[in-house]
Amino acid sequence: MKKISYILLLLVTLFSAQGCNTLDIENIYSYDADKVWNDENLAKAYLTNLYANVFGNWNAGADAYSQQVDGIAFYQDLVTITNDNFKRWKYETIRQINEIIQNTTNGQLSQTVKDEIVGQALFMRAYVYFDMVKYHGGVPYIKVPQDKDKDDLYVKRNSTAECFQFIIEDLDEAFSKLPLAISKTSAEYGHIDGCFAKAFKAKVLLYKASPQFHPSHPWDNADWQAAYTACQDAYNTLSSNGYKLASDYDDIFLKEAGPEVVFAVINQYPNKVANWDNGVRPGSLSRGNASYSPTWEFVKEFPMKDGKQYNDPKGKYYVASEEDFLKCYWQNRDPRFDKSVIWNASQYAVGGTPANRRQYTALGIAHELDDFGTNPKANVNSTNLNNYSGFFIRKASDTKLSQAQVQQYDIDYIIMRFAEVMLNYAETANETGHSDEAISILKQIRERAGIEPGDDGNYGMDISSKESLREAVLQERNIEFCFEGFRFWDLRRLRMLDRLNETTKHGIESIAINADGSDMSMEEAKEKASKFELTEKDFRYIIHQIPFSGVKVNIVPDTYYFFPIQKSSLDRNKGLEQNNNWGGTFNPTLE
Repeated sequence: MKKISYILLLLVTLFSAQGCNTLDIENIYSYDADKVWNDENLAKAYLTNLYANVFGNWNAGADAYSQQVDGIAFYQDLVTITNDNFKRWKYETIRQINEIIQNTTNGQLSQTVKDEIVGQALFMRAYVYFDMVKYHGGVPYIKVPQDKDKDDLYVKRNSTAECFQFIIEDLDEAFSKLPLAISKTSAEYGHIDGCFAKAFKAKVLLYKASPQFHPSHPWDNADWQAAYTACQDAYNTLSSNGYKLASDYDDIFLKEAGPEVVFAVINQYPNKVANWDNGVRPGSLSRGNASYSPTWEFVKEFPMKDGKQYNDPKGKYYVASEEDFLKCYWQNRDPRFDKSVIWNASQYAVGGTPANRRQYTALGIAHELDDFGTNPKANVNSTNLNNYSGFFIRKASDTKLSQAQVQQYDIDYIIMRFAEVMLNYAETANETGHSDEAISILKQIRERAGIEPGDDGNYGMDISSKESLREAVLQERNIEFCFEGFRFWDLRRLRMLDRLNETTKHGIESIAINADGSDMSMEEAKEKASKFELTEKDFRYIIHQIPFSGVKVNIVPDTYYFFPIQKSSLDRNKGLEQNNNWGGTFNPTLE
């Protein structure tokens, strides 16, 4: 269902119908208050515009700050007090939200309509504030539109504990005003409902309990119990309202409005499109080079089909060395690997290409926008050595679109899906002594993925202790949510950013070979590749560091567990304090 209009056509039409000169309207927030807040259509149009401001959309670089994709994210002084990096200070949006809450409440609309609008706006306020708290710790929690002529604008920061309290209060009030579950076939699909509010509250409380906010008591603080209660409640509520895992991993994204979608941003060509396929496809099938590509490190992290790592001697598909694994890394993998990653010679056909098309990355064979490597026999230099890896992202690719149509990508962007609700529940269950519940959730996720249960029925997982189960949950999140923007934030939330310290990223070059292992002539290789006759086994593979220039990731400082308030914000508001991990006096933790 493509029901939500994201443009101002509705506003223009409504004002035209009232005899207004639309050319005189500077922006949607400058209308006469009586016209907006006492007119249901105009108030809802204002709300619709807020959806576009609050919620994001597909982003090929969502995991750019993790090991999953290429690029050196943590260069020296990435984050400073003066620059814009990792700053969240969304008070213009907060003012807009407070405007609609206050004016709708005081307006003349019916109570039913007021509750519908205010409930959604309260959720948005909690959502935006949580984003800021996740970055900085406590911030000024402003609940009414400020008047520059009457109000004290030098507002101090609320404590982090107070912010969490206000976020939960907003979500609880939103839940009381919202319909519990909006049908996937309803004209209202794409609006916030009670199920999303409950699931998001559980996520907020998971963050509150996490080590980021409890550095001295990361696993034994009292907030874990509240998080468990909320996560269990969200899981049960959503389950009873029909939410469940999609039967196939591909279906989550490509069959829109499926049973796993808790909330999604609705895209619809031509009114609202996203840059996903244009950002992840091989360049020859897009409008230019792919923005990001998976690393060899992450390719190795996908488990085998039995759920164990390739180098686990207890595994059914055990491979003794990385050198041997290079020769067969695409075989017997977790099926999510096949559905998430494109590798050299893998089958990847899009609109307008042959059904048997294979995607090549070998230098001298692949298109110049797709190649990666240094093979001197190719007699050409790759221009992609510093921004490619020999792999591409396949996940959520709309292969129906041709190269010419790639910018028409309009698959709905899922903000939250039921798998996240489940894994949030599993994490809190493990930390509160309910390991049986956590294990059950993990097994369901792996069963849906297509992993073999094994003789013990544990799907290849080590779940023998609280610590190993904690790691199993984190590993599952790493794979299940790959390229969706979870990994960095999970490591940060768990105070495990040291796992990114001085890590080196690598890609894989492919060189065509003959049956006896000798290098195939470039002429023969090109001819066979043009007919898609070269398969993965017709290549040998070489590991290269990426970027090829040899730059490595810097150490990720502990100060990154809470980012600083930008100096320009401090300069404008003398009441603000800087975080104590950035030279100030404000404690952003809950301790």
